[in-house]
Amino acid sequence: MKVFHGTTEIAGQMGILSDGLKQKGFESTGYNTYHSYLGYKDNLINTSEEEIKKLKDEIIDSFDVFHFHYCTTLDKNYEDLPLIFNKQKKMIMHHWGNDVRFHEQAKENNPYVYTGDSPANEVIHERLTKITPYIKQAIVQDYEVYEYVKNYYDKVHVVPIAINLQHFKPFYPPIHKKKPLLLHAPTNPDFKGTVYIEEVINKLRENYDFDYQRIEKMSHDEVIELYEKADIIIDQILCGSYGLLSVESMALGKPVVTYIRPDLVSTFPSVLPIVNANPDTLYENVKILLEQPLLRQNLGILGRGYVEKYHDHRIITEQLINIYKNL
Repeated sequence: MKVFHGTTEIAGQMGILSDGLKQKGFESTGYNTYHSYLGYKDNLINTSEEEIKKLKDEIIDSFDVFHFHYCTTLDKNYEDLPLIFNKQKKMIMHHWGNDVRFHEQAKENNPYVYTGDSPANEVIHERLTKITPYIKQAIVQDYEVYEYVKNYYDKVHVVPIAINLQHFKPFYPPIHKKKPLLLHAPTNPDFKGTVYIEEVINKLRENYDFDYQRIEKMSHDEVIELYEKADIIIDQILCGSYGLLSVESMALGKPVVTYIRPDLVSTFPSVLPIVNANPDTLYENVKILLEQPLLRQNLGILGRGYVEKYHDHRIITEQLINIYKNL
């Protein structure tokens, strides 16, 4: 079976999933038209919309399963979908959040959420109504995203973010370190809540001795080296769910601070070792971590175990294969 992933690489997932599929004997390639400073390249053909359009017929003939991401397909206007559909090839759409986060709906259960990166509601609806006559099933990473698309598809699968643990050796925070290092890596400061995080950091400096580093505009490989040195990683405190940085941080054995919406807590495994904080509770939660080095280390150990159980790309690949077979 030959699997196409495209055309927007989000959080390295097309490459990671392709790697897992290849390990299982499948042919899988990601075609990426979204290029950022993160520099994802594994199992990817980094290309352009124009090149994809030229290769459209060849791609449609060459692959058996089309695993699309982020509301993007081979054609900006989705004119490829009836062609693939008429050839009776399998298709599924993978939504990642900002592509389908309806603004008012997101705010119903979350007073903190930032939706400035999402298209207008009308655009999201128009895209979904163009996609779903041909693609009947979708994948989302969690139930925060699930609610936005559940009424558009016949079936929506919840499949966690995947990570290749071979690339992540845990470095648990040492309990005798006198000056802990806090890291925050905002790919989008507005979405992550950076202004609130740094207000709290400045307030904490009045009473605690620690280092703080904000990481921006660095490649993925470079930032992982910096994460390894951290004692506390603060991720996103507005969205209401956790993303790739939280997963990678837990894989590295770091305690992670992220906001999980109260109504979503029960949708995750009960052992989720994330420190749950929003702008109103961030100070107290980080204060506890600064005061308790043993807690930092224990959370790091629990986080690594959590990722091994729920985010290992080999486990996620098995879920994917089962979904593909039943499309």
